[in-house]
Amino acid sequence: MRKRLVWLASVSALTAAILMGPPALAKRAADSVQIGSFTGAYLAARVAEVDNDMGAAIDYYRRALEFDPDNQQLQQSLMLVLISVGRFDEALPLADRLKTVPEVERFSRVALAVDAFRKKDYREAGNWLQLALESDLDRLVTGLMGAWAKAGRNEGSEALADLDALDGPEWFAMFATYHRALIADMAGLTEEAEASYQATLDNAAAGSAAPETWLRAAEAYAGFLARRGDRNEALAVIGKAEEFASGRLSLVALRERIEKGETPEAIVTTPADGASEVLLDLGAALNRGGGEPFVKLYLQLALAMRPNSDAVLLQLASVAEQQSDSEEAISFYERIPAASPLKRAAELQLGLNLADLKRHDEAIKHLTRLLDSDPTDMRAYLALGGVYASKEDYKSAAELYDRAVERLKEPTNANWNVFYQRGIAYERLKQWPKAEPNFRKALELYPDQPQVMNYLGYSWVDMNINLSEGLELIRKAVDLRPSDGYIVDSLGWAYYRLNRFDEAVVELERAVSLKPDDPVLNDHLGDAYWRVGRKLEATFQWRHARDLKPDPDVLLSVQKKLKEGLPALEGKTALEAPAPPAPKVVDPDKKG
Repeated sequence: MRKRLVWLASVSALTAAILMGPPALAKRAADSVQIGSFTGAYLAARVAEVDNDMGAAIDYYRRALEFDPDNQQLQQSLMLVLISVGRFDEALPLADRLKTVPEVERFSRVALAVDAFRKKDYREAGNWLQLALESDLDRLVTGLMGAWAKAGRNEGSEALADLDALDGPEWFAMFATYHRALIADMAGLTEEAEASYQATLDNAAAGSAAPETWLRAAEAYAGFLARRGDRNEALAVIGKAEEFASGRLSLVALRERIEKGETPEAIVTTPADGASEVLLDLGAALNRGGGEPFVKLYLQLALAMRPNSDAVLLQLASVAEQQSDSEEAISFYERIPAASPLKRAAELQLGLNLADLKRHDEAIKHLTRLLDSDPTDMRAYLALGGVYASKEDYKSAAELYDRAVERLKEPTNANWNVFYQRGIAYERLKQWPKAEPNFRKALELYPDQPQVMNYLGYSWVDMNINLSEGLELIRKAVDLRPSDGYIVDSLGWAYYRLNRFDEAVVELERAVSLKPDDPVLNDHLGDAYWRVGRKLEATFQWRHARDLKPDPDVLLSVQKKLKEGLPALEGKTALEAPAPPAPKVVDPDKKG
């Protein structure tokens, strides 16, 4: 696990070096630039890029290049932005101009190789994949794609030998064995393919580090076995994958096809598909937050070779959600082919993104239509219920979840979230006798689920009931999610409500260190500081909470405390103080 973290950290550094360039200026600096100059155009481009306004960034970079056409830094920046927004063909002339610049070869020459794969010029693709400077990640990209170029030249055995000789860190292994299996499968080398598929499936540790790639390998292996006529073995592989990721739509669809006796297509059928799969796998593995611009480059290069790839489009939509760009996410979801097993999941996410854009009526109409088309789909209830909750229409949410529970004749552990969300809806409606049984049922279905333990434990402490049990639930949630600032805040606030102020300070300081930009957490820490006599620090935290633009009710409370402080506790306990906001609700089924 530590090796994976080191790898991801090194990629983050690489991302910063390649994509960020000089420090960005604050947005207000762009307001005064004059686009009639090189400097003005360049600065405007940088500000637009930082603001994720890539269309404007492209226009400004092009304007800057009119003043300095041979500026390689500008050419590089423009090429990368064009690729990141999917305007691949426009980026190719720039890639050609930059093909001998070592610092940007990892993208210029790989882009030219992608174009060669599209043209089925596999010899030229192999030539472009020779880089002067290579990091470990670059060597893996060029090694895997180079093997696919050889496979395209009908040099399957040589391609497999190259993969066997691919030298690098431990995390290379799963990617190398997976693509070895795909190449052998395409080349008809059945024994080689089966051995490599099995080796990939057996690499469970790597699967935890790059789950999307491991699951893709499992799907490819099951399809391979089914095409060979080993239907039971194929279903066993799917069963193992489902233990790893229950409810994955592509696995569900593959299982249904195999059980019906149908023959599934191979995940990869051409060398271009294989090269696209390389970039998808690495992009998905890196898509863990923080490196989105870098990930988009890989995914857009993958899409250039396979424009209708549902897997690539889904990953790009996920990146857009992480960047809070719901419009772009919707555009990717809309492009997923209607026949794809991922289409329904895409439609559900599309509805949630409409809600994020405050287009609630559209979202409700869209998701209601999806639910009506399949009233047994629990994901649709959760998505639509989430939209009602975002509108604070908890009555409609509760009624919807009641309908969902009626459909569940025998709930399984996969249904815990339906009861959890129904519990939240009833708690917000102040109907605790209806809420509590739902939280308990969620924990019955999914024991030790951190979000449920946090919500139930917090609610008990807040109501001054089941105090020992409630505090224990929150502690267990913290043990399971020690880096979740909201859950740590719940523990600190529970101590506060129990007048255990010194312990509250310790946990609330930790919560704020994990989520420094959350106004409620800063407000809580201010309260705890006040109660232990650290009034200057309390005032600082309240001011910080105020400046973070909290919700109106929190802002009003903070402003009052800044004027008056907290009232003395004489004769009353902290439990009689105004109730804090409910625990932060995180929807575990929504990406981004």
